[in-house]
Amino acid sequence: MISRLPAAQATALPGAPSTRRTVYLRLLTWLFTLFNSVRVLAYVPTAWAIFVSGDSSQHSLWTWGTWFGANLTMAAWLHEQNGQHMNRAAVVCACNAFMCGATAVLILVFRL
Repeated sequence: MISRLPAAQATALPGAPSTRRTVYLRLLTWLFTLFNSVRVLAYVPTAWAIFVSGDSSQHSLWTWGTWFGANLTMAAWLHEQNGQHMNRAAVVCACNAFMCGATAVLILVFRL
């Protein structure tokens, strides 16, 4: 019978992850954390520009509200999938949700 498993899986011992996969997953985790942490800071110039100018007309409340909801629900989903414990990914998503929410509030404040 011909095995339909990829070569990496076919040669790995059952229950023992391959070293490459372990390194890949560790690297992926750190890259996710890095880029999403930087993304938290990337919201600051937009929020600052709205605050300083007092003009939010170029910014979509719908878009920022959607990003807020997407990040918040992703943080909650990660929390639940992790046995109701916060991990790095859930914290980063929660921080992104906070920044999107803060930007949406600034847009709303300057439209009133």
